Amino acid sequence: MLLTGPSIPPADGGKAKKLVVILHGLGANGNDLIGIGHLWGRSMPNAAFLAYDAPDPMEGIPMGRQWFDLYERDPARMIELLRNAARGLFASLDAELARLGLEDDDLAITGFSQGAMLALFAGLRRPNAPAALVGFSGALLVPEALVMDITVRPPVLLIHGEDDGVVPPKASRDAAETMRDCGVTVHAHIQPGLDHTIDQQGIDIAASFLQHGFAEADRKRAERLAKAV
Repeated sequence: MLLTGPSIPPADGGKAKKLVVILHGLGANGNDLIGIGHLWGRSMPNAAFLAYDAPDPMEGIPMGRQWFDLYERDPARMIELLRNAARGLFASLDAELARLGLEDDDLAITGFSQGAMLALFAGLRRPNAPAALVGFSGALLVPEALVMDITVRPPVLLIHGEDDGVVPPKASRDAAETMRDCGVTVHAHIQPGLDHTIDQQGIDIAASFLQHGFAEADRKRAERLAKAV
């Protein structure tokens, strides 16, 4: 079954030329983060924004969802859960890109906390690279598997609060090191005084990064087309 969730059409009122997907954190849902799309839409008026709801309910939290069981401690079982979540995300992304008439390099995948964990895991294993990945307050789960599984190397931005008491900022530092070892270009921003949340500065930094990622993807596409002529 394909994922669904709240969406925002392009601010310019035209056809979507870019798609930014936002993956929420543990126990939340797409409504918690879709508002970021309104803020990002100011600088990316031709982009549509989509905040999927995770497929699994979160026990004890009405309307809360989860992408996978974050409390699984067996690495083999965890990577199985992650791959299953990635398959569901891939099917939904492919369907949405086809519906909009867009390509993979018109896509950016972003996420917060558990959503960032899935964005990093899935985004580095897509058949074709998205324009950019952004992870807020996340981590690279089962990092030892990346060197064997990585298929694409889109630019990655990691943003993390220095005072995060839920997912320590070391998680983003370690993720950046592992991804760089695998040939990924990673930009990491550790925000002093910030806890487990997304602030306006992080939103603005991500907006600039996404703009640059889409522009670079467009430039590379134009080069490919010119060579093909």
